[in-house]
Amino acid sequence: MHLNHYLNFQGETEAAFNFYKSVFGGEFLIFKRYSELPDAQISEKEKDYLLHVSLPINSFTVLMGSDVSEQFCAPNNAPFTKGNNHYISINLDPHEEDEARRLFNALSVNGEIEMALDNTFWGALYGAFTDQFGVKWMVNCQLLAE
Repeated sequence: MHLNHYLNFQGETEAAFNFYKSVFGGEFLIFKRYSELPDAQISEKEKDYLLHVSLPINSFTVLMGSDVSEQFCAPNNAPFTKGNNHYISINLDPHEEDEARRLFNALSVNGEIEMALDNTFWGALYGAFTDQFGVKWMVNCQLLAE
């Protein structure tokens, strides 16, 4: 299991991550835009927003981020403001699906589910929530390819 930092922005992710890359060095592992989504129906304003970017910082840490899209935000989510844009991302290996479910269920008790833990188009079991203390979490478990 790896715990990483996941940052959200509103149209500034590319600039932020290019800045972080200039500071930490390295190369992006993933750099995907919303326009690359299958059957993407996004606004013209958001077509160049980043869906996901990953920048390895060292052998233990990956800084990840994305631009917030109103289309994909849960209706009960607080609107984006700088300062509420940080998640702790738990990343598990394919054989750890049970542990992903256990962590999601245990940490989200008395919290607010943003996205239920479910299979995704990127081949992972994924969910997001805010715990009872206001800390934002993501659980992502890569699934075995069939």
